[in-house]
Formats: sequence, C-alpha cells, structure tokens
Amino acid sequence: MLTSLGIDIIEVDRIREGMRRWPQLAARLFTERERAYCEQKADPALHYAARFAAKEATAKAVGRWLRWHEVEVLSDAHNRPLLQLVGESAQVARIAEGARLLVSLSHCRDYAAAVVACVMPTSPRGEESAPGVWV
Repeated sequence: MLTSLGIDIIEVDRIREGMRRWPQLAARLFTERERAYCEQKADPALHYAARFAAKEATAKAVGRWLRWHEVEVLSDAHNRPLLQLVGESAQVARIAEGARLLVSLSHCRDYAAAVVACVMPTSPRGEESAPGVWV
C-alpha cells in the first residue's frame, strides 16, 4: 500500500557551483559509491543533482530529516536507481518492518528531479494494512 510520496527538484547549476566553491561538498553529501558513479559521467553535476534530489525526496517521503550518508542512491543490475538506507534512516523509514522505498530520477541540462514512494506491505491475507498497523 502506498503510504507517502516525496518529490524534489533542484537546479543543476546550484550543485555545480556549490561543488566548485566547496570542493569538500561532494564528500559531505554523497557516499563513496555515489561519488564514484557520478565522477565517471561526462557531466557529474547532473548525476550529483539527481542524487541530491533523491535524498531530499526520501526525507519528504518518510517525514523526517535523514543523514546524508545513510541514504544512498545506487543502481540495480538493469541500471535503474534504487535507494539503500542504513542506520537510523533505515529505522525511521521502517525498512526492517517491510517498508520499501521506490525512487525515480530525471534530469536535463538545467534541472534534476526525484520522486520517492514509500510502500508498506499488505497483510498475509492480501488486505491492505493501515499505516503503522501490521496484521
């Protein structure tokens, strides 16, 4: 059952300029794997911006601020984006209770956007559970 959505959009130049002015910004906001992925691209700022938007959208979907390095945007075997949460962020998002976070990223020359959906499991009988109630 879909329980919440988060969306974020950011100007790519805002990320590009921030990283130019503060070289340590990438290490502060992104994990080592995220940085490795972005840095191999022709325009890393596009990919950093999309991941920044995904982290913001994740916080909006779960209803609480999350630590930057506890929310990681990776790619699956088919190069589709996926979210990996660890630590307190995973607890807040209720990952251990079966919650799933789905993410979609998009970017163009000027903007990057992300949408995150929080999906809770259904009961063993196939009925949808109310948010926070597990059957």
